[in-house]
Amino acid sequence: MTQALAPAWLVAGTDTEIGKTLVSCALLGLLARRHARVVGAKPVSAGNDPQGINEDVAQLRAASTLAVPPELDNTYALPLPMSPHAAAGRASTPIDLQRIVDAVQRLRGQADAVIVEGVGGFLVPLSMLEDGGDLARRLRLPVILVVGLRLGCLNHSLLTQEAIAARGLTLAGWVGNHVDPRMLQPQDSIDLLRARLRAPCLGIIPHLPRPDAAAAAACLQWSP
Repeated sequence: MTQALAPAWLVAGTDTEIGKTLVSCALLGLLARRHARVVGAKPVSAGNDPQGINEDVAQLRAASTLAVPPELDNTYALPLPMSPHAAAGRASTPIDLQRIVDAVQRLRGQADAVIVEGVGGFLVPLSMLEDGGDLARRLRLPVILVVGLRLGCLNHSLLTQEAIAARGLTLAGWVGNHVDPRMLQPQDSIDLLRARLRAPCLGIIPHLPRPDAAAAAACLQWSP
């Protein structure tokens, strides 16, 4: 008998540095209220601290209730903070999408629920020929889109929505994150996104002086 796989979601972003990890940790916190074993994964990370640890991966592990081997929750830990394709080239470590797919499948076999965080924006290059959209298509997970609320977010959001749809994937919802406290009239952008994105808004996170997954989770309305 084939083992049933745990539900899983891919957290994608309109850009880099817009709060994917914050939202991923918040979602893990919400899932942990219903499931004993939840785990977050960042299959590709780029940039480590002096101890060789990626900050995003460390936060996901802290928010998870299931500890797993690093090859499963951070399959490619690339040292340099560069575009993944460039970081992988510098490390002489080509990114194999099937290896990531296999790792996520194993996570779904061990956990009750899984959150997979993408790297950078949705179409960030992973090699000279493949990108995050190719990985998403291979994973076949519903996508939760994090929109960094700042100038330019409308174009980025609408383009990302079309890229997700073009790959036959489901946009399960979106989260707005106030990354720029100086943004003029952010409600105008939020109203347009509510009208134009073909998925429910799961919440709007105010600008936080420092990332706080519990505070972010309190802003979300999500019933997986």
